[in-house]
Amino acid sequence: LYESTGLKERSSLRIVNIKTGKPEQTYLIPDAEIFGEGITIFKNKIYQLTWDNNKVFVYNINNITKPIQTLKWQRQGWGITNDGNNLIISDGSDKLYYVRHDETKNELQMMKIISVADNIGPVDSLNELEYINGYVYANVWFTNDIVKIDTSNGHVVGKINLTGLLQQYAPAELPNDSSVLNGIAYDSTTKKMYITGKHWPKMFEIRLN
Repeated sequence: LYESTGLKERSSLRIVNIKTGKPEQTYLIPDAEIFGEGITIFKNKIYQLTWDNNKVFVYNINNITKPIQTLKWQRQGWGITNDGNNLIISDGSDKLYYVRHDETKNELQMMKIISVADNIGPVDSLNELEYINGYVYANVWFTNDIVKIDTSNGHVVGKINLTGLLQQYAPAELPNDSSVLNGIAYDSTTKKMYITGKHWPKMFEIRLN
């Protein structure tokens, strides 16, 4: 499992053994001002967002000892995924930004922007993202919800409520205010989703019907 961690002076990219939860390889970002955010694997590269540093680090998937490129991103970076053609980025708003990496110019090019809404109105605070079978699943910051977004129109077509998940299985590990649900990964072979949160000592494996 590839994992990005945050906080200034502690941000990293690491490879974690999915069975033991222990890191097998870690790259600690040397710049103490960097706050690491979401990652995605796209065309044998890992793209790692930063929160408010306007940078996207690009790594070779076979060697995470240091980035091979640094790209500019003019907005905050929260979550990132891809649909096989585009990188899809969130910035804490109700928007999903579809961008492409122009490797000749070494820059990110905006392709389109999708606004996300449910039956009540715009859904903002979109955070960590994962693209699964044509839909984007997104953590909603400071909630226990993961929303399922139809990428053709931005409509929320489903919601996973995970209230009490950590307390139920790790009652001694009560999270503080910042220890919110924030982390989605998907194994397309087993059809399993992996869920975690900020500062959580547990990662949960779930399967959606």
